[in-house]
Amino acid sequence: MNKKMLIELANKYTAAWNSQTPANVASFFAEDATLYVNGAAATGRDAITEVAHSFMTGFPDMVLLMDELEVQADKAIFHWTFIGTNSGPDGTGNKVHFSGFEEWTIGEDGLISQSDGNFDNDEYQHQLAHGID
Repeated sequence: MNKKMLIELANKYTAAWNSQTPANVASFFAEDATLYVNGAAATGRDAITEVAHSFMTGFPDMVLLMDELEVQADKAIFHWTFIGTNSGPDGTGNKVHFSGFEEWTIGEDGLISQSDGNFDNDEYQHQLAHGID
């Protein structure tokens, strides 16, 4: 995929996260793709849908912002910022605002075959417990 196509993919992927429809996020992944979130693997669209669902349920007002898309020879790196209030079931009621990135491997079909997502979990847990400063 060329850079223009990857930017379009990233913009649509961001919109899918903001749609509050978990299956929209999963649709960007190949059927047997793996999404890693800080090392925890979700393989297959159903599992990826569950990951998206957990964030969308925990943060009903969530907004995902695309900060940057780096295009490298064999992957793209999607930098993002997540903003929301943990007001879902058993939520803390605290606001969070944290950033991270996903390293994407794109398959021949134009879908994400692997995404290695990372963010500072200690900071995230602190914000869940205490909110943002």
